[in-house]
Amino acid sequence: MDYVLHYAPDNASLAVRLTLEELGLPYRTRLVDRAGHAQASDAYRALNPAAKIPTLETPDGPIFETAAILLWLADRHGAMAPAITAPARAGLLKWLFFTSNTVHAGLRMTFYPNRYAGDGAEAQSALRRHVQSTLMSEWALLDAALATRQGPYFGGGAPNILDCYAAPLLRWSALYPAGQTDWFRLADLPALARMAQLFEQRPSAQAAIKAEGLGPHPFTAPEPPTPPEGSAL
Repeated sequence: MDYVLHYAPDNASLAVRLTLEELGLPYRTRLVDRAGHAQASDAYRALNPAAKIPTLETPDGPIFETAAILLWLADRHGAMAPAITAPARAGLLKWLFFTSNTVHAGLRMTFYPNRYAGDGAEAQSALRRHVQSTLMSEWALLDAALATRQGPYFGGGAPNILDCYAAPLLRWSALYPAGQTDWFRLADLPALARMAQLFEQRPSAQAAIKAEGLGPHPFTAPEPPTPPEGSAL
């Protein structure tokens, strides 16, 4: 069966789309209409009880959680991640889950501070400022790790699943919340900036740009998406 990616434009499903495109795998997409809160529907919860995006339907059943999907795809198809017994596997795992549990989780707090700090505007602002004050140093750790690789990508000469995850997060750091991204400076992350510049020229990124309306430079000079269907927020 072809994979079915349940997605919304410019959401975490973008990392999965990039991975599927890099692997050259056949897949279909099914829009999760965020404007209509489709992620909370009974039909979607049957696939993903956490009611979050993305979900990937596979022959082994539906998978959710972005890092889990990426790692499953890499292992299933023997590409874009070191093999389980390879010495480099440990390095991939630690930075993949750092990206998921620290960088992505921190960005979510800045996007949706009400979920973590309640309805008070002052508390939300304080939380956002605090998290943003730590995120740049966390990006710097990833930048330093990438700088040690033999090539411009975490995968060396070509992207691996960590590149597919990090590139959208770089985009969102510069883009969201609108007017509140002064903390982020891609130029201060030279290894990641180089990766992003090269990655957005690849066919996988070009396919994502077309499918989700991401603009010509989605990772280095992002602009709000203009998707042909659905909404990012």
